Amino acid sequence: MELPAWFRMAMQQRLDAIYVQNDLDPELLRARTEEKMAFEALYSDMDETQFNRYLAWEDKHLFKRALEHERFYMKGVQDGAQMVSALLADKWIKIDPE
Repeated sequence: MELPAWFRMAMQQRLDAIYVQNDLDPELLRARTEEKMAFEALYSDMDETQFNRYLAWEDKHLFKRALEHERFYMKGVQDGAQMVSALLADKWIKIDPE
């Protein structure tokens, strides 16, 4: 089942709005600060070559994880849409329009 373009765009707009909210969330701001401090402490003793190798690996790793999460999310949306469609098509389920 292919999702319509308008639906994908609506979901992307919703995700964009969530990202903006997350940028302002105090708990996430605190977690980002703690992460940055831990990163600086952990890698302050690395030489430039080791550090650059780590950054190259990290970029690839995080990109792979983002693709995985995106696919899991979209599969969940598709499964949810199929479930709603099946429930609405079921002749035993009546939906009150009010």
